[in-house]
Amino acid sequence: MASPALQHLEGANLSFARIWDANLVEADLSGADLRMADFSRANLSGADLSEANLSDAILWGAGLKGANLQGACLRCAQLHDATLVLTDFRGADLTGCHVWGVSAWNVKLERAKQQNLVITPANEPEITVDNIEVAQFIYLMLNNQKVRGVIDTITSKAVLILGRFTGERKAVLDALREELRKRNYAPILFDFSVPATRDITETISLLARMARFVVADITDAKSIPQELAVIVSDLPSVPVQPLLLEGSAEYSMFEHFKRYPWVLETYTYPSSERLIADLGERVIGPAEKYARSVKA
Repeated sequence: MASPALQHLEGANLSFARIWDANLVEADLSGADLRMADFSRANLSGADLSEANLSDAILWGAGLKGANLQGACLRCAQLHDATLVLTDFRGADLTGCHVWGVSAWNVKLERAKQQNLVITPANEPEITVDNIEVAQFIYLMLNNQKVRGVIDTITSKAVLILGRFTGERKAVLDALREELRKRNYAPILFDFSVPATRDITETISLLARMARFVVADITDAKSIPQELAVIVSDLPSVPVQPLLLEGSAEYSMFEHFKRYPWVLETYTYPSSERLIADLGERVIGPAEKYARSVKA
């Protein structure tokens, strides 16, 4: 708990105050004027800072675990190395905050303004993002060669496989996956047999964005129309190689996707054995050719 002198500060005017290393655990600073106040290394765990004005405040290394900042204004505040665990920023204005080095876990951000968050230290060129929860990931990705290498490896080897997950159709997809593994790809087989929801379609879109190319078996299509609808129009750099079992017909709406150059010519295969035998020439080859053309 904060000392009695610092416990009840609701509505106080502490602008420009220097409150370094202070113990403000569970203190009530709701509605306070804290513009340009210096809270470096202060412990504000569980503190009530709702509706407070923290514009340009310095919160370097401050502990804000469980703090309530609902509706607070933190425009251009300095949050370097702050601990943001279970911190409540709902409805807060975080525009222009400096967030390099923050530790953000389970932060509540509904309705918060998060524009132009600065993720680089003062001695580096300024880079901004619009989400505090992804700030540390973006900085790590930009500045860690190993992370960039992992991402490059994933996107150069991942192949998303789509199709029908029942009976004979699933066996074809499994065989396709095994053959792609043998050829040093990282196949991703996504079972879309569950009811379609926003979360699932978003997952499909995310997986496609990570893929070198997509293989879509449109034989006996059921979920394929929805899967392709969330992939094709938004991802011109990700080629889609359609497959169709000989004797089957394309589903009626597939014609719509043929106008996109990155939806490649459908390969009609007579059997799964022939599909695997022709995989390099008829599936991987065209997809790789298109992928290289857009990344050149």
